[in-house]
Amino acid sequence: MSTYFADREYGTRPPTIDVIDGRLWAGLYSLIQTRIGDGSFGLRFPEQCTDGHGPCGCDEQSFRRVLAAEVPWVEWPLSPSEVPATPVILDLLKFCAGAVGQPVQESFHEFFRHHHLSWDRAAGLERFVADVNMLFRRNALAFELTPEGQARRLLPAQLTEAIGWTLFQTGDGETDRLLEAARRRFVSPKMEDRQDSLEKLWDAFERLKTLEPGANKRVQADALLDRVAAPNSAFRQLLAREAVELTNIGNSFRIRHSEITQEALTSPDQIDYLFMRMFAFVRMVLKGTGRGG
Repeated sequence: MSTYFADREYGTRPPTIDVIDGRLWAGLYSLIQTRIGDGSFGLRFPEQCTDGHGPCGCDEQSFRRVLAAEVPWVEWPLSPSEVPATPVILDLLKFCAGAVGQPVQESFHEFFRHHHLSWDRAAGLERFVADVNMLFRRNALAFELTPEGQARRLLPAQLTEAIGWTLFQTGDGETDRLLEAARRRFVSPKMEDRQDSLEKLWDAFERLKTLEPGANKRVQADALLDRVAAPNSAFRQLLAREAVELTNIGNSFRIRHSEITQEALTSPDQIDYLFMRMFAFVRMVLKGTGRGG
């Protein structure tokens, strides 16, 4: 629980912001620079004492060179006022999480006036993740670092529960694989992964239409919906209209195909809306036909 007065009295702000702004970046910048200075990243990039007595800090040049190779979009030196793109910052934080440890002072080297160091990996990672997530929460960012230091997106509680607990037992391995891939990619911080999650979800929807017996896809799709709602009922008719509309959406927007006549989705909100709409339909079909849900 937060110890800040505003959080205690009024509650934390809902995590709805997708972009790291200048104020939040400046705070993250300071967290990283502090850990370079105190030797925390020496766990992976140790600076060796010139007398050969062991590590004594962080080798910033090694840190910079490997960072440039692993996250090539990062400009070095970092600037507190020049904000990288949000996915780049999240990759930078993952890189830092993979290198961090809590410095432990060992013997004191009198000549150089420094301590030789060892590192507590678990304590350093836990503290780094906690510090980053605290800044994220205070700024209502819709991301967090996992205990392993991996960035993930935060979803509304009801959607998190639905996605996290839905079972995929369609009887068709490829459909299950597509649904699971859609679930995993949808929580990614990267917009291209979320776009890909839509494609996987729409592909799974098309395969679901063919899982019931029937002479052709239309007959199979009708049989599928007849198991979800009573034939000729108003709700069954609603499901049929929704299935047609979802099919048209998949053909009209750049989801499953990339013809020039298809309109591209231009924001994360558009992707989220379409994913949630389709996922709700698919989940109902799964539950109604005994295929999970």
